[in-house]
Amino acid sequence: MSYTLELKDIKPVTHDTNHLVFKRPEGFDYEPGQATDFALDKNGWREEKRPFTFTSLPDSDTLEFVIKSYPSHDGVTEQIAQMKPGDTAIIDEPWGAISDEGPGTFIAGGAGITPFIAILRERLEKQGTLQGSKLIFSNATEKDIILREEFEAMSGLKTVFTVTDQDDAGVHTHKIDKAFLAEHIGPMDRKFYVCGPEPMIEDVVVDLKSLGVAEDQIVIEDFD
Repeated sequence: MSYTLELKDIKPVTHDTNHLVFKRPEGFDYEPGQATDFALDKNGWREEKRPFTFTSLPDSDTLEFVIKSYPSHDGVTEQIAQMKPGDTAIIDEPWGAISDEGPGTFIAGGAGITPFIAILRERLEKQGTLQGSKLIFSNATEKDIILREEFEAMSGLKTVFTVTDQDDAGVHTHKIDKAFLAEHIGPMDRKFYVCGPEPMIEDVVVDLKSLGVAEDQIVIEDFD
C-alpha cells in the first residue's frame, strides 16, 4: 500500500543534509530503525523510489527524515533538497531489519547513521540514559557529521567521531578498520549495530568477527 505525504517543513542539518517533516498518514505505523521506499510525487519522478529511514519516533504525529543530498548521483536526493512546504511525496509500507536489541556499539558511515537516530532517541526517552552504548561515526569531514551536538548531549552515550578526508580535524582522522575498532569498540558481550555503504558494512563485519564478535551479536540491514 502507498501513502501520500505532505511536506510541513524542511530545514538544513548540515551543508548537504536536510531534516524533512511530513504530516503522518492515519494508520501508518513503524518501528525505530525501519525505512520506507520514498518517491517524489511529481511527473517523471514517481517511479524513482529510494530507501530512507524514519528519524521520528513511532508515537509522533509527524513522519520525519534526515536526507543527505548527492547532486552528482541520479538527481533524486538533489530534488528532495529543493522541496518546499506543501509539496508531496509517496511512500510504501515500512521495512527494515535493524531494530533495538539492547545496549551496544553503533557503527555508522555517513548517511548510515539514520536508522540509529530513532533507536537512540526512543531508548533515551524511555530509559533516560544510553548508558552502556557507544556511537562510532565516520564521515568525510567534520562538517559532514549529522546531528553531532545531539549525539554528544545524549545522556550516557559515548561518542567517537572520525573523518577520512580532513587531516586537521578536531576528531579522529582514521578509517574504521580492524585497528580502529580494536581500540574503540565497546564491551564484547553486547550488540554491534552496523550501517553505512554496503562495502563498509561488509568490511566492518569481517573485522568485528576477526576481533571475536559472534555473528549473532551483529545487527545489520538485510539487503536481500
